[in-house]
Amino acid sequence: MKSPTVAIVVPCYNEQPVLPHSYERLVKQLRALIGQDSVSKDSFICFIDDGSRDNTWEQIDAYSRESELVYGIKLSRNFGHQNALLAGLIEVGAKADCVISIDADLQQDEHAMSEFLREYKEGSDIVFGVRGDRNTDSVFKRVSADCFYGLMSVMGVRLQRNHADYRLMSKRAIEALGEYDEDNLFLRGIVPQIGFKQSVVNFDVRGRKLGESKYTLPKMISFALNGITSFSITPLRIVTALGFIFTIFSVLMSVYILVMKLVYETAVPGWASAVLPIYLLGGIQLLSIGIIGEYVGRIYMESKRRPRYIIEASTFD
Repeated sequence: MKSPTVAIVVPCYNEQPVLPHSYERLVKQLRALIGQDSVSKDSFICFIDDGSRDNTWEQIDAYSRESELVYGIKLSRNFGHQNALLAGLIEVGAKADCVISIDADLQQDEHAMSEFLREYKEGSDIVFGVRGDRNTDSVFKRVSADCFYGLMSVMGVRLQRNHADYRLMSKRAIEALGEYDEDNLFLRGIVPQIGFKQSVVNFDVRGRKLGESKYTLPKMISFALNGITSFSITPLRIVTALGFIFTIFSVLMSVYILVMKLVYETAVPGWASAVLPIYLLGGIQLLSIGIIGEYVGRIYMESKRRPRYIIEASTFD
């Protein structure tokens, strides 16, 4: 088997502090892979600027002129990490035999790419990078990650545990990904659904030394909601079940009150028996409306068919 042409896709958003370090390490890694004849000399790195507000694009543009291994794509605004990653996969997918995506902070070990390529050469179309442990995470992040994967499992969403977006995808896997024409992207859920032969490579995660994590608590919550509403209708079924349960409960309470009034000629004592159910049912109704609203909102956004990303500039031209 001849050495494949590999594209390394790196989504970037306000990564000015970490970009020089990441650029140097990725170029070094790619040159090493070329020197070992693991990949072809036509392999390259593509940085995707997701509408950064700092000098990220200026740096990428300079690197593309400095090195024949580096290219850049600038999106017209901030479309979000998943859309930026999709833009990189789709735009370079036709230029390479396979694509490896990795975060710009390089907390993920770039040296694991050689293992990715070994699995690819053995027939895998999709190779998931799975972190070995979470020792570099805070207690809150470890607990929230466990809750996230547990919740996704309950909701019936198939995910590769402890996998972010560090993965290899073959050309035909990317072509299949392009068939998923949806606005609410959750690639960690979509990619396993593609099928083909899939494998796993374990790696260790480094602590972040420069810059700040872009996944704040609100973004993590939004990410989880997107994953649930994109791949599961279990919350709607829970709402239906709750409605059924409380309907039965209300009927039984009505019968009880009626019997107490007609047979025993006594009223139900205490205001709590009247007020507390109202509060409880009111809360359940508001929660149910909110859940249904999330799904209606997703349907509304999907129906618009707006572009998932727009390219403003590219150094491929």
